[in-house]
Parts: sequence; structure tokens; C-alpha cells
Amino acid sequence: MNASKIPYKPVGLALGAMSGMIAGAAFKQAWKVIEGEGDAPEATDEGRSWKQILLAAAIQGAIFAVVKASVERSGAVAVRRATGTWPG
Repeated sequence: MNASKIPYKPVGLALGAMSGMIAGAAFKQAWKVIEGEGDAPEATDEGRSWKQILLAAAIQGAIFAVVKASVERSGAVAVRRATGTWPG
């Protein structure tokens, strides 16, 4: 493991947790706009259609991926600005 990656590990873990919280809140808001409901369906919700379940999963996955990539990239740029070394 590169020595510059070691100090970034705790930062990366914190950013990962933060991105999960941000993505969860963004998904809840997006689902309210899309379906007009407060709660997105779970895969085991018997009263929900396949279409609702798969749409919710696709939207949630896309939001989580975009938020995670955005937060991690921003963190890496900040580390490079602070240390002069790219953490990845």
C-alpha cells in the first residue's frame, strides 16, 4: 500500500458515511417527487408492483453512485490541495 493512501483511509471512511447519509436523503426527496409517497417500496412489499420495486431500486442505485463518486472525488481533490499528493 502506498504511504500516501494510509492517511487518507480514515478520511475516505468518513466521506463514505457522509455520502450514504446525503444519498439517502436525496433518494427520499426524489421518491416523493416521483411517486408522491413518503416511503419507497422494499423488495418484499407484497402490495407493490414489480415496476415500483425495480424503479425505486434503479433510482436509489443511481443516486447513491453519483453522490458517492462526487463526495469521494471532492475529498481526493481536497487532499491533493492540502498535501500536494493524490490519495488514490
